[in-house]
Amino acid sequence: MAVPARKTSKMKKRLRRTHQNLKQPEISFDAATGDYRRSHRVSLKGYYKGRSVIADK
Repeated sequence: MAVPARKTSKMKKRLRRTHQNLKQPEISFDAATGDYRRSHRVSLKGYYKGRSVIADK
């Protein structure tokens, strides 16, 4: 059975675990629609960078 040659130090263990945390989503105000949306995504009304990208049905 494989066994580690050395004990993993607290620093190595904690550095590895720093990427396992939850992050807040990036939210920005959309001036075209007047509501908030996530960055780099189309708003609920179909606008992206001030232009309509999804046609209304």
